[in-house]
Order: sequence, then C-alpha cells, then structure tokens
Amino acid sequence: MDFPLSTSRQLFRLFLVLLALHTLSGCASVAASATSKLADNLSSAILNQNDPETVAVGLPSYLLLLDSLIAGDPQNEKLLLAGSKLYGAYATAFVKDPERAKRLSLKARNYSDQAFCQHDAHLCRVVELPFDEFSSIIATLKTDAVPLLFASASAWAGWIQANTSDWNAIASLPKVKAMMQQVVKLNEGYSHGEAHLYLGVFATLLPPALGGKPEQGRVHFERAIELSAGRDLMTKVEYARRYARITYQRELHDSLLHEVLDAKAEAPGLTLSNMLAKQQARELLASAEDYF
Repeated sequence: MDFPLSTSRQLFRLFLVLLALHTLSGCASVAASATSKLADNLSSAILNQNDPETVAVGLPSYLLLLDSLIAGDPQNEKLLLAGSKLYGAYATAFVKDPERAKRLSLKARNYSDQAFCQHDAHLCRVVELPFDEFSSIIATLKTDAVPLLFASASAWAGWIQANTSDWNAIASLPKVKAMMQQVVKLNEGYSHGEAHLYLGVFATLLPPALGGKPEQGRVHFERAIELSAGRDLMTKVEYARRYARITYQRELHDSLLHEVLDAKAEAPGLTLSNMLAKQQARELLASAEDYF
C-alpha cells in the first residue's frame, strides 16, 4: 500500500516516538536496576565497615543520597527497604538526641510502610489495622516477603525504642512480634537468624514478676547464636544484657561478654555490628560489679 508523502512522514515520526519511548523504558529499567544495586552495595559497605566512627560521620551523606534515589524512583521496593534499614540503623546505633532519634526512626518506618504498599497493593496501610486483622494478613505472606517483613519489623522496633514514653507506640509491639514470628516460620536463618534475636529481646523486656519470659528468651538467643554460627556477636551481648542480668547469672553474663571480646569482629554483613557489640561488652563488664 502506498501512502502520501505527508502520511509517510507522520508514520515515520510516530515510529521515532515509539522507538524513543521503548528506549526510555529500557533506560528506566537499567537505571532502576543500577540504583538498586548501588543501594545494596552501599548497605554492604556499611555493614562490613570495621570503624564505627567512620560510619557515624559518613552515613548522613549516604542517607541523603538514598533519599534522592528514592525520590527519583519511589516505587522501587529495594530502595525503600535500603532506606528503611539504614535510617533505622543510624537512629538506633548512633543518634543520642531523643528527638532526632524519633524523627529518623519514623522515617525508617515510613520507608518500610511504602515498601509494603509496593510489594502488594493489598498491604497498603496494613500496619494500621487492628491486631487480629493485621496478624491474619501477615500470616498469609510467603517466603518472598521475608526481607520486607524483617526490615519493617526492625524499623518498627527501632521506632518503639525511640518512643518508650508513648504508650500507643508500646502497644504496637505485638504486631512487631507477629512479623518476626512469621520471619522465623518462613526462613529462620534470614539475616543470620536475627529474628530470633529480636524475639529473645521481646521475651526479656520485663522481669518474670511483670510478665517477662526469660526462659523463652534464652531459647531464642541460643538459636540465634546457632544460626549465625556464633559470628553475630551482638546476640551474645543481648543474651548477657537481657537474660543473664535479669536472672542474676553472673558467670554466664561474664562468659558471654568475654567470648565477644575474644572473637574476631570481621564477618560478612556483621563487622560493624560486631565492633559495636565489642564496645557494649566492655561497658557491660565494667558495670557488672555494681549490677550483681
């Protein structure tokens, strides 16, 4: 079929537009992949850093970088989770000012809430549901949701820690526990078994007389140590702090902390945490005489 010259030109222009759109779509896909990889590499570099002071000084710049990447690709679940993890880690480990900790931990939560929505539209605003509805939906999530569940529960726990004077925040702890329990059910070895570490802390937040369950906590701490093959030193610190102290077991307390100090800090994905664990182990040992 022959077309008039003007029609042929119009078709050629349309072809160029369609080609450009296809190219831009491909570039967007490549860009999204590249930014996700950058976020993963950034998280890995921070977690494997053996100088906490370097992280404390440098991390704010990278948080701003992540903010800019997320602003350019707000539907990228991996970027949102990276932002949630790093904001949560910074607020918990390095921020001393209570008001800053509240702001930054809330940002970590907001990013994980957005990630929930991107993972599945039916999960939008799921965190706001009453506990029974919330836990029923969480129980239906599958293995592909484990990174999302763990990151969101971690961010939420950090936000509660920053808002301990707010009873509404504390009242949401059962939801966090339900998310960590689902992680354990689906893949208990995820992130070096840290879901067990959180569940151990939750079980030992209160003394037995006020409803705490130290023996249940002990089981979770020991399982976390087993799953990380002893490489996650923070688990031993929390085991000493949360269980050995609350049950007044000085020998166990000191033994765990000396194991931390004697252990090698460098371990893939755990180096920064292990360096912080060593600092805390020294502080706990220094205060042990007064406590026991």
